[in-house]
Amino acid sequence: MAAELFEGQYVWHPAADDRLLASVYVDVRAGRYRSAREALAETRADFALRAHRSLVLASEAAGTDLVERWLAEEPGPESTLMWARVAVQRAIRAADARDERAEALERIALAACDRASAMNPADPTPWAAKLAMARLHRPHDPAPGGLLTSPPGPWRLFAHTLALDPWHREAHHRFLSFFFTRYGGSVNAAWDVAAFLAQRAPAGSALRLLPLVALVESHNPTQLLAERVWEQPQWRSTALSIYRNWLPTVAGYRFTPVLDLAYLAHALGMARCEFEARAVFTAMGPYASRMPWSVFGEPADQLSRARRACGLPIPS
Repeated sequence: MAAELFEGQYVWHPAADDRLLASVYVDVRAGRYRSAREALAETRADFALRAHRSLVLASEAAGTDLVERWLAEEPGPESTLMWARVAVQRAIRAADARDERAEALERIALAACDRASAMNPADPTPWAAKLAMARLHRPHDPAPGGLLTSPPGPWRLFAHTLALDPWHREAHHRFLSFFFTRYGGSVNAAWDVAAFLAQRAPAGSALRLLPLVALVESHNPTQLLAERVWEQPQWRSTALSIYRNWLPTVAGYRFTPVLDLAYLAHALGMARCEFEARAVFTAMGPYASRMPWSVFGEPADQLSRARRACGLPIPS
């Protein structure tokens, strides 16, 4: 549904327009796993879709015993992957809440990831899940050449993931987040890593968005003219290059990459490239993500403000 046409509300559901995933999500909420098995089984050769679906379903299943029942009744590549995904979510939530069970849950999650990768050695998803936990114990592998700041981090784990899928979206985002200041990194290290990773990626890859993600992450509203940063030539040209080279590929995606589109639409809007931003919002349709808008205020308000600046209607 084109963004220009919808008259209802924004759709914040993580499944977006993956209708099969949305249906399975309802089943998982009801405690049923058979449709989840089928939805994941068809993604064994599509790592991007496998990562997306397993992550969305794990976010719903983490508070239930569904994956434990599934694993006991039908051990296989899909149930072990979901067990790993759920275990990692529980470990991260416990660590962030300073729960005394955090270390034990992290050990369980690492074992679950190992089991999932042993069940399907070609699948990079368990390794991307491990990268999500890297910030909990801060590994300090030396950085490769080519980075100005040479920041240490989980480089060996990242390299193993890339050996399975060199352009794995989630792995790159998990790895970059390790260097965010809120997880113990620094602004300079995050920018350095984002630039390094983006420059390696093909021109038409969504990974070219990584510097824009780092830019949002480093936003400091107390700095003078903080919201004018996107108008600087380097950031404007970065956003326009992604618009020209990546946006045309979105039509071939099996699901709308809402989060990536949101970062691009935000950057173009902030850079005063309203014509291009409008096209990105149109590609998003009614689907919405809380990032990057939540960094700047209430997400729905910020999204509506950006759409209005492009001459697009906002939900009634």
